[in-house]
Amino acid sequence: MDGANRQKPPRPRRTLKRRLFQLWFRLSRPLTLGARAVVRDEAGRILLVRHTYAPGWAFPGGGVERHETLEECIGHELVEEAGIVLTARPRLFGVYCNRRVFPGDHVALFLVGPEDYQRTDWQPNREIAQARFFAPDELPDDITAGTARRLEEIAKGLPPAAEW
Repeated sequence: MDGANRQKPPRPRRTLKRRLFQLWFRLSRPLTLGARAVVRDEAGRILLVRHTYAPGWAFPGGGVERHETLEECIGHELVEEAGIVLTARPRLFGVYCNRRVFPGDHVALFLVGPEDYQRTDWQPNREIAQARFFAPDELPDDITAGTARRLEEIAKGLPPAAEW
């Protein structure tokens, strides 16, 4: 029998009991997922953004929307927050639990080198007040604690911590 005549196995039936269990599972174990990126320029400087609604400088990024991949999320967040258009796939550095924001919050951190993007025109907007590249030894005083910890991990070659 050739492959063209082979029948597909039947799909499992989604019973009412199974659907209710899946609904209960989703409601009882909510999870949020975000993506952030460490973007470096040719001089080794690091891109940080300052939001209009939160204090301090942080990596650009945002929440993953339904039916969106992590890479799609970080791609559009970089464009929106800093005019950075990815030309290559970002490299995943680590996934962190961010309980300070929400008990089920997780953040994926990507690394983006100067060969991985192009810059476009960008202007401050309602969400992002500023986007700037900083030398590693000239970071702003009001950098967020999580951002500072991630930069230390990267600079020292440490494995990613479990917590943001």
